[in-house]
Amino acid sequence: MAYITLRDVQLAFGGPALLDGANFNLERGERVCLIGRNGEGKSTLLKLIEGSLQPDRGEVSIQNGITISMLAQDVPMDSGKVADIVAEGAGEAARVLKQYHEASEACVLGDLDACDRMGHLQHEMDQLDGWSLENKVNTILGKMGLDPDADLADLSGGRKRRVLLARALLTQPDVLLLDEPTNHLDVESIEWLEKFLLDQNNLTLLFISHDRSFVDRLATRIVELDRGQLRSFEGNYSRYLELKAQQLEAEEKQNALFDKKLAEEEAWIRQGIKARRTRNEGRVRALKALREESKARRFQQGKVNMATQEANRSGKLVFDIEHLRIEYDGYPIIKDFSALVLRGDRIGLVGDNGVGKTTLIKAILGEIEHGGSVKTGTQLEIAYFDQLRNQLDLEKSVAANVSEGSDFVDVNGQRRHIFSYLQDFLFSPERARTPVKALSGGERNRILLAKLLLKPSNLIVMDEPTNDLDMVTLELLEDMLAEYKGTLLLISHDRAFMDNVVTSTWVFDGKGNIDEYVGGYQDYLLQRPDQKVVDQKSDVKKAQAKAEAAAASAPMAAPAKKVKLSYKDQRELDQLPAEIEALESEQAELNAKLADGSWFVQDAAAATKASERLAEIDELLLEKLDRWTELEALSQGN
Repeated sequence: MAYITLRDVQLAFGGPALLDGANFNLERGERVCLIGRNGEGKSTLLKLIEGSLQPDRGEVSIQNGITISMLAQDVPMDSGKVADIVAEGAGEAARVLKQYHEASEACVLGDLDACDRMGHLQHEMDQLDGWSLENKVNTILGKMGLDPDADLADLSGGRKRRVLLARALLTQPDVLLLDEPTNHLDVESIEWLEKFLLDQNNLTLLFISHDRSFVDRLATRIVELDRGQLRSFEGNYSRYLELKAQQLEAEEKQNALFDKKLAEEEAWIRQGIKARRTRNEGRVRALKALREESKARRFQQGKVNMATQEANRSGKLVFDIEHLRIEYDGYPIIKDFSALVLRGDRIGLVGDNGVGKTTLIKAILGEIEHGGSVKTGTQLEIAYFDQLRNQLDLEKSVAANVSEGSDFVDVNGQRRHIFSYLQDFLFSPERARTPVKALSGGERNRILLAKLLLKPSNLIVMDEPTNDLDMVTLELLEDMLAEYKGTLLLISHDRAFMDNVVTSTWVFDGKGNIDEYVGGYQDYLLQRPDQKVVDQKSDVKKAQAKAEAAAASAPMAAPAKKVKLSYKDQRELDQLPAEIEALESEQAELNAKLADGSWFVQDAAAATKASERLAEIDELLLEKLDRWTELEALSQGN
């Protein structure tokens, strides 16, 4: 018998039914991923199974004796001792144990009533088997690497998730429900969660996730919630994509045949008096049924239609970062980071939460103070996607947030009504009038995308753009960024997204160091120091010992001499600083003249020529900086 069974379940909240005669089985030992578009009702389905919601019609059947725990999507902001919060997962036993400890402390201080209460509470603890609770809590916290005395409020998002997971697993449930468990987790925490869940023997999982790598590794079956129906696909997410394409193709053919038959019958009924006298009443009833079926048909939700508005090309040099340093309360967040960002680069930033990824972006953009230097290229126009959604006014409507009060927006030179533009992002006119505070996380992210893409840009900065977005929108965002001609700086913990978008990766080690790797996340994993290096340590030590022995027996070598540059190279090296300074002065002067755009009005030809000269200066500066580095290295004997 299945652990959980849904039979002909119906549930609606005023609009189209979220579940429309849905059927579903969850068998023992399965790891089922529930996917679907934002707003389809995935979290609602979990609440039905958990028991906090009841269906309008149909049956949700749970096998006798089965225990279910749920890890909610939202991470709590409360404070409290980790051990106490985890113990709450035991329900009544945790409440009685807490009261017993409180009474015990009061009794020691001379409260006789508390001493009397202890006797009653002790009896309750015996009945609830509460005495083993503390041992269970400490055991599971040890498994998860959590400090029982830590305050929840002081923990990172990833650690808070671990606390909630420990609470959900405390009673050793047969079925665990997870709602977006990877949201706001860093890559290390996601990989830890994958391994932890795979190591739990006999644990049955039903989880919602838009992290394709997580789903691919964990799921044994995909169940899609689409237009009120639950459809099952055996295998992982990659297999689901193949089967879903086949299903949609078959559905399109079936709909085309239906529409053709309906059109033929509508044409027949309109033939006039003669046809109506001789018509078959059964055929008329069949036509009525076809009309009702056509009205009831629910079409698949449309796809977001997104496109960037690209500004004029930036200079070839976007950022020249030299020895950048950032400290906070004396602690080095970034120690010494140097890098060149060139036009067209797509750079992903990877690291644990709190290591300084967003801080580095803000330093590069000049929003916070830092040590070292950041030279910014010319003609940069920046579009910034903020993970905290600080650019949204929660009290204003969707339309007001995107258009900033105007009824029309400019999209690649075309004037469009704001409601028409927002329909590209799946907001109906009614939804576009809704205050942002009433919308889901996925919808808020779509608003930010709609707002971001109205701005012409040649540099896009994205800080966690994938949180809460459904898989279809994620893939469309990938396609859009793949076609973008400008430069991209991307912070993301979505490994599949990074692999499909970026061409190089900056990896933060959490100690202030940043290493650069070619390619996406999987490429980084292949290039980073790994177990092979550890295995080779003994060979390295042997080689070092041999080298030391040889050095001891050989006469002491003379120190390396500096290479004397030729007269021509030395003269070039001496002149380079002045030439670079002159180019930078010319660059600053031209930028100042072009800043307000009035020069283009007064003398368009001269302004255009100046703009072209700026691009030349960028190229020259890069060449001279490279040459200076080369000659300096030669002169130092490196």
